[in-house]
Amino acid sequence: MENIFETGLDALTQKLLLMASHAETAVNESVQSLMQRNHDLALRVKADDDVIDKFEVEIDEMAIQLLTKAPLATNLRLVTVAMKISQNLERIGDEATKIAKRARDLAQEPAVKVNLDLPRMAVLALAMVKDALNSFVQRDSAAARDIIPRDKEVDALNKHIHQQLAQHMMENPDTIARCLHWIVAAKSIERIADHAKNIAEEVVFLCEAQDIRHTLKN
Repeated sequence: MENIFETGLDALTQKLLLMASHAETAVNESVQSLMQRNHDLALRVKADDDVIDKFEVEIDEMAIQLLTKAPLATNLRLVTVAMKISQNLERIGDEATKIAKRARDLAQEPAVKVNLDLPRMAVLALAMVKDALNSFVQRDSAAARDIIPRDKEVDALNKHIHQQLAQHMMENPDTIARCLHWIVAAKSIERIADHAKNIAEEVVFLCEAQDIRHTLKN
């Protein structure tokens, strides 16, 4: 029974990592479509969201099967954490779709002439996602804890971008609608970092049996 469980767990982990790869691609392409005003790429990201949703359903089904075979309480925790990670990856895919929708609309309007560092925000957020998943695979609680404070840098960039756009809207009222699209896109990237933080917190729970969500320690 234990060998069957381990084999199923390996398959679940591989499926999770494949889902993460699709989510990462979706975020990269959505930001690319936004920065390059690529309407067709934005439409493709939106269409590919169904693939990520399907992964979540498949992972849930695999996890439910594994829960009936888990020989130890730690195994139960592992499977439930994998399901929560899948949920966060699905939401990262949703945020990529939101960015793509804004990119699609902005591509049909004149460009807003503000130098916004959204690509850097996206790089930081996706690095958090990748490192959080690595900490899950390695069962590395210390690495997971180190990821959590990195969310503050993404928050600071989001705040700065918001301030830039607010100033631009005051000086150029005709750009308000377009600037709001950029604000929503930046917020989506900030939310991706939040989901990475959530994944890291789940890894800490997995490794330490300690729930650090909503605590001052993180």
